Formats: sequence, C-alpha cells, structure tokens
Amino acid sequence: MAQDNATRASDGAVKQHAGVRQVWRESPTAVKSLLAGTMIIRLGGFVQVFMVLYLTERGFSDGQAGAALGVYGAGAVLGTLVGGWMSDRLGPRLTIVSTLLGSAALLPCVLYLDNYWAILVVIAISGAASLAYQPASTSMISLLTPVERHVMIFAMGRLAINLGTTAAPLLGAALVKVSWDFLFWGEALAVVVFSAVAAVTLPHRMTADTADTTKTEDGGAAAGATGADGKAAAPKASYLAVLTDRRYLMFLLAMFVSSVIYIQHISALPLAVKHLGMGIEVYAAMIALNGLLVITCELLVAKVVQRWQIRTAVIIGVLLTGVGMSLYALPLGLAALVIATLVWSLGEIIGYPSLFFAYPAQAGPPALRGRYLGASNALYGLGSAVGPFIGVMIWNRYEEGLWLGCGVVGLLAAAAAWAGVRPPLATEKNEDRTENEVKGIGDSGTADAEIRTGT
Repeated sequence: MAQDNATRASDGAVKQHAGVRQVWRESPTAVKSLLAGTMIIRLGGFVQVFMVLYLTERGFSDGQAGAALGVYGAGAVLGTLVGGWMSDRLGPRLTIVSTLLGSAALLPCVLYLDNYWAILVVIAISGAASLAYQPASTSMISLLTPVERHVMIFAMGRLAINLGTTAAPLLGAALVKVSWDFLFWGEALAVVVFSAVAAVTLPHRMTADTADTTKTEDGGAAAGATGADGKAAAPKASYLAVLTDRRYLMFLLAMFVSSVIYIQHISALPLAVKHLGMGIEVYAAMIALNGLLVITCELLVAKVVQRWQIRTAVIIGVLLTGVGMSLYALPLGLAALVIATLVWSLGEIIGYPSLFFAYPAQAGPPALRGRYLGASNALYGLGSAVGPFIGVMIWNRYEEGLWLGCGVVGLLAAAAAWAGVRPPLATEKNEDRTENEVKGIGDSGTADAEIRTGT
C-alpha cells in the first residue's frame, strides 16, 4: 500500500510539474486552437493602437480622437461582462464565434461613417464584441485543461498575447503606408480567421461535473451554498452571486489595484524618464526590457511556479509589482530605472498567469465560471482605464511620491490577495483524481470528445 501511494505521488508530481513541450503536446486540439487564435487576433489588433492617429487624420480633433479611444475601452469592459454571461448561458463555443463575427462585421463600418456620434456608437459596440470572447476562451481552456496545468497553459496564452501585441504595431504601420482602409479590413480578417478556427475545432457542448469542484480550505466548493443533503447547492446563475462571494470581491480588489499600479509603466513612467532629463529612447528601452523578459522567461518560470499554491503566486506577483514600481523613486538615475523594471517584470512573470487567468477560472462553481471570469476581466480593464488618469494626476502634484504610493498600495493589494484567494485543500481525492472535471462532446470531427488528465 505504501509503495502504491508513493507511486501515485510520483506520477502526480510528474503530471503537475510537466514542462512546456509536454503540456503543449498533451493539450487537446481545442486548447491549441484557442492559443493560436489568441495570437492571430492580437497580431491583427491594429485599430485600438492606431485609432487616435486615424481619427485625427480624418480631421477630427485630438479631444474627439481621445474620447473615441476611451469609448472603445469602456465598450471592452462592458463586453467582458456580457461575454461572461453569454459563456454561462450559451456555452463558450457559441459565445466565441458569435461575438468575433459581430466584431468583424462592425469594424470596417467606421471607414464609411462621417458622423462622429455614429462612429462612437460603432466603436463602442465593436469594442465590446472584440473582447467579449475572452471570458469564454479562458473558460474553455480551463475546462479542457487539468487544474494542475493551468499556470503553464495560461503562461502559454500570455506568450501568445505578448507576441501578437508586440508585432501588431509594426505590421499595422506597414499597412497604413499602403492605406488606412487596410488597417480595419486587416483586423476584420484576423477576427474572421479566429472565429473560423473556433467554429471548426471547439466542442459544441460542454458539461461540467459539478459534484467534483475544486475544494478549498472553507470546506466546500467556492462560492457554493450547502444543501440539506450535505452537497454543494447550485448557486443562482447571475452576477449577483459573484457579488455575494466576499472573498472573491477581495481578490477583485487586489486585481484592480494591481492593474492601476501596472499601467503606470505606460502613463507615468515616460514622465519620470523625461523628468530625469533622459530621452525617449531610454523609456523605449525599459519597455523593451520588460517585453523581452516576459517573452523569454515566463514559460521557464511557470515550470517552477506551477508547483506552488496559486495563492502564493498571486500574492508574490501583486507584491513585486507594487514594490518594483516604488523603486523608481530611488535616486540612482538610470540604475533605478533598470532595477525597478526588473523587479516589477518579475512580479508580472510570476503572478499574472495565476492572477488574471488561472485563479478566476477556478474560484467559482462551474455554473458561474464565465461570470467570474467576466468580472475579473472587467476589473482589469477598469483598472487599466482609470490608472493613467490617477497616475498622471498624482505625478503632476507629487512626482516621485507616486512611486512610493505604488509601493504602499501594492502592500494593501497583496493583503487583499491573501484574504481573497482560497488556498485549495491537498486532499487524497484531488491527488488521485484521474479525470478532468469536464467532458467536451463535439460534432466537429476532432478526437477530443473526452479529455482526461492522464492523456
């Protein structure tokens, strides 16, 4: 018996600590297509990057162009909430395909509209549709991937996002030299390609084994009530159920604050570099350093982080983000810029696959998975939207005090993460579980009708 237990523990360790190649090789076709599709859609994400330049080129004022960009961001926040609701009600596959096709149909309309208010309406709706797929995509990846591999698979997803986002401005600039029209039609084409891949490869129906949800130290399924028979009662499927999960609200607070801190590398950092009397090339070098570290190191670090409790990864990531930003206040010139960038980049690498993807996918009961993801995506979008205003306002008044404030608020965010993230119980049932919590049944011709963790 002891030998059998040791063998099972050894096999479990091998599964849990699988490397990048093994996780990719054993992932079902649907997961691979979603990761590839994510990179395609990010690679073709031109419109948001060039929207201000496009509208000013057409004769609109700088204020009107900036407002349009803000409207796009607001639409994206709303879209993630709607996408989470659709994912729970209609299923991930239908949500992904329908919202992507809607976005592809709307984007080129901007080219043929002259009325500013009509353009704003189209931009808002297309922004909502373009990001509504995200909760559904994350939900399906989490459903088709064993829990112990979530950190690694979502690190792969972040790599796809970063590669696409890095290359998109360069490709978009090349298209603009030919015609501004190519910008909108090019993004629409990328979205259509992703939706076509999703329609062909994703399972048509998903069923969640609600009787085998991830256990927590609270002694039950996350956010689930307990019925008279001792089993977790199914929560009412609405965002109100998410709002009643007080621990998850603490987690969302940590995510929001961390997002506000993180976005300062785009809003306040260029002002700090200029204040030090350094050129724009120094700021560009810091951004490039962050991108290089994330792209080259995140998968390697994920191989180690996947062995940790997800709570540990989230707390360390949030803490290092705040502490790293605070180091910009050091009176060390260029050295402070490099040290600070290295520290908060390490926090991003360690914590963000868990903070933004893995934990929100695990935190709630299966019936609310889409809404939990929608709420987390919305809070991240909100933090990214208001963060620049907050950061620039504080910088203009206190300058380096902004960075010290990031450190203090980062500590508070880490405390909120500690209170909000449920550490799982290491029960024998979870260690010996041989099947994933989900079986996907599809009519698309793929061989992934039943996904098992041991495959």
